[in-house]
Amino acid sequence: MITAREAGLVACRRCARAWPMGTDRCGRCGSRLVSRDMTSLSRVWAWWVAGVICYIPANMSPMLVTTTLLQSEENTIVGGAVEIAKSGDYGVAAIVLIASVVIPVGKFIAIAYLAITVARRSARGPLARFRLYEVVEFIGRWSMIDVFVVAILSALVQLSVVASIRPGPAALTFALSVIFTMLSAQSFDTRMIWDPPRRRDRDDA
Repeated sequence: MITAREAGLVACRRCARAWPMGTDRCGRCGSRLVSRDMTSLSRVWAWWVAGVICYIPANMSPMLVTTTLLQSEENTIVGGAVEIAKSGDYGVAAIVLIASVVIPVGKFIAIAYLAITVARRSARGPLARFRLYEVVEFIGRWSMIDVFVVAILSALVQLSVVASIRPGPAALTFALSVIFTMLSAQSFDTRMIWDPPRRRDRDDA
């Protein structure tokens, strides 16, 4: 399989138009053209670490605070899913756990794996790794389900002194974690996946 670099071409990362190697600016969108962004891994790791740091308090702090005439109850992400399961809504509880725990953790692992394999110049399964990146990008749009649910509940369940629902501190840190993870994935230069180890070694030299 021949790469764009081997064919003497450079692709624009914004509009995907290919241009002859050495072209400075994309004639379609005006973006600066670079064959490989060698600083992208630094940005990937920076956003990745920020996302992990925000994800830890997102799971330890309350996501939802419910206040009634008799009591005030705070639930974390996992605690809320457990309470939903106790009420018999196992499907909803599973969706909450998948969207709030499985997907974020899976994204952290996937991005770290891609960054490590590129840094080590691994030549194993470039197509599989590229598809893994596409999966990470695709599921990123579903990572805000918890925040959306909290926002909807907060807007709907406002019955004056009878009951009220408001977001907990975890809503902010969870949203930040999702945003940072998306920025980490978007900072990744997927073209580096396709570079053979020997070729990239010569380019770095």
